[in-house]
Amino acid sequence: MGKGDKRSKRGKIHIGSTGVKRPKKKKAAKKAVAKTAAAKAAPKKAATKKTTKAAAPKKAE
Repeated sequence: MGKGDKRSKRGKIHIGSTGVKRPKKKKAAKKAVAKTAAAKAAPKKAATKKTTKAAAPKKAE
């Protein structure tokens, strides 16, 4: 049970793997919190009305 044992926590740290003894850290929670904080801080822009181009007249044949 040491650095060469991939089932122990110390071995997983040495190898760089994850599992039951050394689970991965969740990244999604941090991103979601940062995203909502940024959305609250940013002022909302007023919606602009989109205009469409007038249809070109058809040529008479």
